[in-house]
Amino acid sequence: MSRLVFLGPPGVGKGTQAAGLAQELGIPHISTGAILREALEQGTTTGLEAKKFMDTGELVPDSVVLQLVRDRLSQDDARSGWLLDGYPRNLEQGQALQGLLDEMGESLEHVIYFECAESELVRRLSGRRTCKACGATFHVEYAPIPEKGQCEAGGECDIHQRSDDAEEAILNRLSVYQRETGPLVEHYKGQNQLVILDGAAPIDEVGTALRTALNQAG
Repeated sequence: MSRLVFLGPPGVGKGTQAAGLAQELGIPHISTGAILREALEQGTTTGLEAKKFMDTGELVPDSVVLQLVRDRLSQDDARSGWLLDGYPRNLEQGQALQGLLDEMGESLEHVIYFECAESELVRRLSGRRTCKACGATFHVEYAPIPEKGQCEAGGECDIHQRSDDAEEAILNRLSVYQRETGPLVEHYKGQNQLVILDGAAPIDEVGTALRTALNQAG
């Protein structure tokens, strides 16, 4: 049975690795963004509670996020394991998750931390471009912008860079992430639950290293 947490800064590629591994293991890939959207669409009690804060522009409190996680981990498809992507984000959330798992009689197996140099993360994130017309995402290096007349909406793509993909905004996001998540990473390291991988490597190499590390860790 696999109960895993994936951590790593924006742009490190943990979502890609999480999706692939979860499918391979036959367990749900769970991110707080996805379960929040699902709860809103279904109009669940917790989803409606979260909506009250979102409608006023406030952050959804940790207690509500924890309830969303509780609801999701209680579903039938999570009985054989699960993979949490990007949650917990800070030490307080980590402690709350541990309390929840204790209540459920479950235990966290491994925490995978994808590390990557700040300069590489900035390069990855700042190169992203989006088409305003069709919503497609490109990258100036990895996924070139199409030629004229190839927009899925017809005509030519209207390419722009999102404001949060500007270098200054990226550096701020990375700083906030490190400040919030750094103590959590150290906590899991002290608990001998942390597996550290090089997120700067090519996707296939990271995937191979991930599976090797999990096999060795048992």
